[in-house]
Amino acid sequence: MGFCLLNNVVIAARAALDEFGLARVLIVDWDVHHGNGTQDLVEREPRIRYVSLHQWPLYPGTGRADERGVGNVFNVPRSPGLPRATYVADLDHAVARATDGWIPELILISAGFDAMAGDPLAGFTLEPEDYALWLRSWRGLGAPIASVLEGGYVPARIRLAAAAHLAALL
Repeated sequence: MGFCLLNNVVIAARAALDEFGLARVLIVDWDVHHGNGTQDLVEREPRIRYVSLHQWPLYPGTGRADERGVGNVFNVPRSPGLPRATYVADLDHAVARATDGWIPELILISAGFDAMAGDPLAGFTLEPEDYALWLRSWRGLGAPIASVLEGGYVPARIRLAAAAHLAALL
């Protein structure tokens, strides 16, 4: 139901587990749309934890907070138009819950930048520096971080967010 024909983040997570011998992979999805395909592909896999911040209600209409998989799904559905600090804190809190007593060996980001203020498809209020803030926080988990570019429909804003994102990774 999403925009992706292949789920690159899940393919990477499975390769990390099955081909490279990792034991725990965290997927964080901050794209404004719920990653229903990602959740469907990982919700029965306890070696993968999935955290998704997404606008609710919004297409595809999935990602309720009570959807928990095998205890490895942490959905953070939020209304449009909230203060950006709310989105930042809520996703960071969900990542902290997902990693409490479960330290990932790899963090994969579904890096959609359509949650920024001004995106025509949704109503979140994030700014480029919010993505950098998250990454600096999660680097403290000690796991390598890799990102896959996903949504975002204002090219000038995507450029700014991607630059802040990459600077935080460096």
